[in-house]
Amino acid sequence: MSDDTGTPRTPAGSTGPRPEPIRLFGTTWVDHGHGYAARRIAAAVGSLAAALAACLVLRLAYQGLQIAAIGDFVTVLMVAMFAICSALAFRHTWDGYSRRPDPDRQASLRGLLTVGFVGSLLAYFFRSLTEAPGEKLHRQEYEEARRQYEKRTTRRSGNPENRRRG
Repeated sequence: MSDDTGTPRTPAGSTGPRPEPIRLFGTTWVDHGHGYAARRIAAAVGSLAAALAACLVLRLAYQGLQIAAIGDFVTVLMVAMFAICSALAFRHTWDGYSRRPDPDRQASLRGLLTVGFVGSLLAYFFRSLTEAPGEKLHRQEYEEARRQYEKRTTRRSGNPENRRRG
């Protein structure tokens, strides 16, 4: 159940856990309502289109290196750098959908992820085919928070007058 904005309804005055929104999806991932499927399709198509456009730009850069005749060694280094950085960025992005990344490691990899942006876009595309990117991680965290909240509230329920004072 959710309202028109896609935010799951909670009872009035409830202080229970609320789901964390996912970029482009909000909280529609909780009950897969309010255009969730259309958003997943749009995210997949958009990320694939962005990856194809990025490959076109890289192809133009490669042609620029050939026209500049800077040598085969530098050209091979550039191609290898983009390929390796893209593979590492893909893996890092893919792993980020199943567990929270370490902020220090994330900061140290910022340059590598920037160079390997094609890999990140492809990881986003492939994850969008099965779920909203990050949905599994957010769902696990949200369900755990709800379980803990339920555990705390049921432990406190009951008439406090009936409890023994010790």
